[in-house]
Amino acid sequence: MVGRSFRLLLGFIVVLLCTKPDLGFSIQAGDAKIGCIEREREALLKFKEDISNDFGFLSSWGREKSKKDCCKWKGVRCSNQTNHITKLDLSSYKYKDEYRHLRGKISPSLLELQQLNHLDFSGSDFEGRSMPEFICSLTKMRYLNLSSTNFSGPIPSQLGNLSNLNYLDLSGNSNMSSENLDWLSGLASLTYLSLNHVNLSKAIRWAETINKLPFLIDLNLKSCDLPSPITPSISIFNSSLSFTFLDLSFNQLSTTSIFPWLFNFNSSLVHLDLSHNLLQGSPSDAFENMASLESLDLSWNQLKGEIPTPLSSSLVFLDLSNNQLQGSIPDTLGNLVSLRFLYLVRNQLEGEIPTSFNNLCNLRILKLHRNNLTGLLAKNFLACANDRLERLDLSFNKFVGSVPDFVGFLSLKRLFLGHNHFNGTLPGSIGQLAQLEFLKIPSNSLEGNVSEAHLSSLFKLLYLDLSSNPMLDVKLSSNWVPPFQLRHIFLASCKLGPRFPGWLRTQKRVGWLDISSSGISGGTPEWFWNITSNINRLNISNNQITGVVPNSSVEFSRYPQIDMSSNHLESSIPLFILQAGWLDLSRNMFSGSISSLCEVSRGASAYLDLSNNLLSGELPDCWGQWEGLVVLNLENNNFSGKIPNSIGSLQAIESLHLRNNKLTGELPSSLKNCTKLRVVDLARNELFGNIPSWIGRRTLSNLVVLNLRFNEFYGSIPEELCQLKKLQILDLSNNNISGMIPRCFNNLTSMVEKGNLIITYNYTIPCFMPFSRPSSYIDKQIVQWKGREFEYEKTLGLLKSIDLSSNELSGEIPQEVTDLLDLISLNLSRNYLIRLIPPTIGRLTEMDVLDLSRNRLSGEIPPSLSQIQRLSVLDLSNNDLSGKIPHGTQLQSFNSSTYEGNPKLCGPPLLKKCLGDEKEEDSPNNEGQVQEEENDLWFYIGVALGFIVGFWGVCFTLLHNISSRNAKFKSLRKQKN
Repeated sequence: MVGRSFRLLLGFIVVLLCTKPDLGFSIQAGDAKIGCIEREREALLKFKEDISNDFGFLSSWGREKSKKDCCKWKGVRCSNQTNHITKLDLSSYKYKDEYRHLRGKISPSLLELQQLNHLDFSGSDFEGRSMPEFICSLTKMRYLNLSSTNFSGPIPSQLGNLSNLNYLDLSGNSNMSSENLDWLSGLASLTYLSLNHVNLSKAIRWAETINKLPFLIDLNLKSCDLPSPITPSISIFNSSLSFTFLDLSFNQLSTTSIFPWLFNFNSSLVHLDLSHNLLQGSPSDAFENMASLESLDLSWNQLKGEIPTPLSSSLVFLDLSNNQLQGSIPDTLGNLVSLRFLYLVRNQLEGEIPTSFNNLCNLRILKLHRNNLTGLLAKNFLACANDRLERLDLSFNKFVGSVPDFVGFLSLKRLFLGHNHFNGTLPGSIGQLAQLEFLKIPSNSLEGNVSEAHLSSLFKLLYLDLSSNPMLDVKLSSNWVPPFQLRHIFLASCKLGPRFPGWLRTQKRVGWLDISSSGISGGTPEWFWNITSNINRLNISNNQITGVVPNSSVEFSRYPQIDMSSNHLESSIPLFILQAGWLDLSRNMFSGSISSLCEVSRGASAYLDLSNNLLSGELPDCWGQWEGLVVLNLENNNFSGKIPNSIGSLQAIESLHLRNNKLTGELPSSLKNCTKLRVVDLARNELFGNIPSWIGRRTLSNLVVLNLRFNEFYGSIPEELCQLKKLQILDLSNNNISGMIPRCFNNLTSMVEKGNLIITYNYTIPCFMPFSRPSSYIDKQIVQWKGREFEYEKTLGLLKSIDLSSNELSGEIPQEVTDLLDLISLNLSRNYLIRLIPPTIGRLTEMDVLDLSRNRLSGEIPPSLSQIQRLSVLDLSNNDLSGKIPHGTQLQSFNSSTYEGNPKLCGPPLLKKCLGDEKEEDSPNNEGQVQEEENDLWFYIGVALGFIVGFWGVCFTLLHNISSRNAKFKSLRKQKN
């Protein structure tokens, strides 16, 4: 009876399932499993309709009979109990060398999937749309991954309704933002949160919200423009937090607020990344209390002081690079016996490497480069880790002595010791480093020979750099066959010559070869160009290589950067070499025309320097084929004819050097299409016509240097040049230019402000390739300076100069010129300028050179000129200046030739004295004469008084004597009587 009832119940269920399509597909003969729910299947098909490109990802989805069970579709999982769809994983995947992903929009039909608890669209492209709010209604969701999906706009606050969520990843959506993180407070079950690259710059109370997530273990807020926690956030702390992984790198965090907040998690943190922030001051000692900490990254901050000690003994990874840490490396780092990776790069550390480093037996990578570390490297250096150490970088320090033996370093793959003060020979034990892939010891003082014995066992070597060791003699047999295939070879400024190194012919995979300045002479062997088909960069410059470059059939696969300058190569330039992406053939003896440029179907070069050769003929008229050219230098050759109109097709060009040729004609108007031009040097040619006004009409508004000296231009200076606000060097000298100097020169604002040290260009090689290489170029310019031509490069950006000399300019010097406060050189000599030197000339306090000679200037020299203390060259000769040379140490220090040819000038350093000076010179003598006359007067008065006193004294005596005698005679008479 019971069995019969059970069979009836089972039959009823089967009938029910067959008649209710929304509960499932009918069970077919032989079916072992019930299919997915019809309405959920339809929801997925509607979703597929809104996907514009799925790269075949959704090919298993369809309405065909064989595809009816959506639980078997790719990326779909259903519940074994209810057949509801519970998981949808449509994340991108890698196929061969590319990632395939969905593109389109998310259909609201997914709302039918109410049992969905796992949704992964990571890596899809939703084309900048906003994140759909209906996702926030799928309340059963526990796992949500929308990372790198190209969403934009604000994060919907309704996301906080997903209270069951354990895992949330919205990272990689840099166009998404959130003004606060209050919505996170509803996600109390969250254990993993990643908002990397989401803009959180306005979420000032983010730390408070994070404190309310008691189960959060893994927090990723990298590159969110995150502000430092405000003070209240520090005190609101939930003791139940137990972070193990915390990444706050690439933000705006400061030391004062973030450290106190972090130290609440002392007991749990395993990984802490605070790199690329604004941390300042001394790193806190509290890291010692993070007993579980295994990885600590404080790199790329502004930390000062000494390395904090002690640190957690559990550390496996420690990175303090790119700070301003000082002092010596503490011995206590040697106690971190679990340490595998230690980075102290780019600090100001001094002293020797502690001997306690011998305790770091687990060390895999040690990077100490770019510090001020000194001393000798001991023989037992890192002996404990010698069988585990894989990378050692001590470059850019001040280590001395011999290169260590490195005996027993069986795992060492990369050894960087460059830019130190190592001397002596290269130890033979280098040849025992069987795992070595990178060997770099450039820029030291190594000497002696490098032989096959040093390299014969280095089967895995890929990168060899011994450059800039001038006394190192690389003695490798021409017939030697190395056991390795090098990708990079740097032997510049070593002794390789005089023969071309024959062993190079075996290196078929070399991508970068630099053997410049290595004493090689003679011709290039026939096999040499056969090894360059995969070359990225080739430098054989500054040798004595002679002969002809053969017209090889080599086809470069990577548009290489080739530098063959400063040799003795001759004949015509071969066609194959013009396929380079960067080409310097300057300072050779190449001759003939360059019409072969037109045979290159699409010139890839961004830099082309053929200067200082013997090239001739007309410039080719096919520059439209060289659209990516940024720098073109053809100066110091014998080119003739007109500048072709197609030069205007070089719309990427920034630097044009055609000086010292025999070019004629007017400037082509097509040149105004080259709007990125910053340097134009057409000096020393035979160009003529008016200086075009279009140069300054916003067309060439980026010009920094304009040099047209020694040509045959005529007409007036167009006022439109005043619109070149970035102009720093203007040289129109030695032409036939007439008219007046424009008064608008004070609009050349770059001559008022401080400039940059160099003029540099950043570009890609070649510009049209999808995987083009970034590169840069520092421009050079020959400038007339103090009567001679000098080439400026590393300080060109600081030079501010105007040279209008040797023309037919008339009128007066505009006072507006004295507004150019940063002007360093002004040359207006050999013109017909009249009237006064501007009285405000003294405002040009940065002036070093001032030449106003051979004009018709009149009046006095302005007294303010003596205020220019930096003036080292002054020439006011051969004018009609008058009056006294202003008194001042600066002006009197110049030679008298500075002022000669001005007959009305007087005063030092000229020998001619001014009229007032003569009276002033007589004045002391007159005073002496008056004083002398006064002295004589008193002398005579004294003599007169003395005479009178003496005379009356004598008279008195005589009278006294007479009276006495009379008295005596009367007495005698009386006696006689």
